[in-house]
Amino acid sequence: MSSSENGAAPLLEVQDLVVRFSVRRGLSGAVLRRPQRYVHAVSGVSFTVARGEMMALVGESGCGKTTTAQAVLRLVEPEAGTVRFDGIDVTGLGPGELRRLRRRMQIIYQDPYESLDPRFRVEATVAEPLVIHRISSRNERRDRVKRALEQVGLSPPGLFTNRFPHELSGGQRQRVAIAASLVLQPDLLVADEPVSMLDVSVRAGILTILDELRDRGLAVLMITHDLSTAARFADRICVMYLGRIVEEGPAAEVIANPRHPYTKALLSVV
Repeated sequence: MSSSENGAAPLLEVQDLVVRFSVRRGLSGAVLRRPQRYVHAVSGVSFTVARGEMMALVGESGCGKTTTAQAVLRLVEPEAGTVRFDGIDVTGLGPGELRRLRRRMQIIYQDPYESLDPRFRVEATVAEPLVIHRISSRNERRDRVKRALEQVGLSPPGLFTNRFPHELSGGQRQRVAIAASLVLQPDLLVADEPVSMLDVSVRAGILTILDELRDRGLAVLMITHDLSTAARFADRICVMYLGRIVEEGPAAEVIANPRHPYTKALLSVV
């Protein structure tokens, strides 16, 4: 049972989040002193994610879902709104405090071919977050790397620790990326289109890993354009359209009784 179901405070709480990007004016705009224009990528978005819950933010490319996830982690700066993580106002943290908090908030990127440094062996890749945050001795780092690899199904770990990314399949690369996110033992995992770059044959395995992590108490914010994936794995769904959440609810309810025309349109192509 998630904290949202038993009445406990949510782990992640986003309220009225706004992110906008300036539009380049060009030389003529500068000379003529035209007013600065902005694109509102995220407009007043609010949602929560509980411990042990997978919440899917669903929408087509360009709807603002990835920008929302980046703003949650302060990878882009929000224009307005608040992001609270375990009661802490993330938007008000200084660099040092934010760095420490990020140990508990990790992200899996969309493209496993780009997210792994081709110069690093698997062991070094998974251990890198521990090195950056100056956590553990060398021997303890090795133990934590092995445990993380076992968590994502790369077992026995010794078969993989000395490999380079080009020696792995796409699915194995994404498992390594997930292991690198888990090695810090975070409370929140943001999965940004974690299977969209993978073959259909390996997608289910990656999603099952996320499902198992959720069952162990990890909060998962999944970003996806695929409503069928969200329906199968998420506890709740938020549908985004043009920077706004247009529908939200338990996954089964959203799928069975969609209210917004955009949600209905997404379901029509599933």
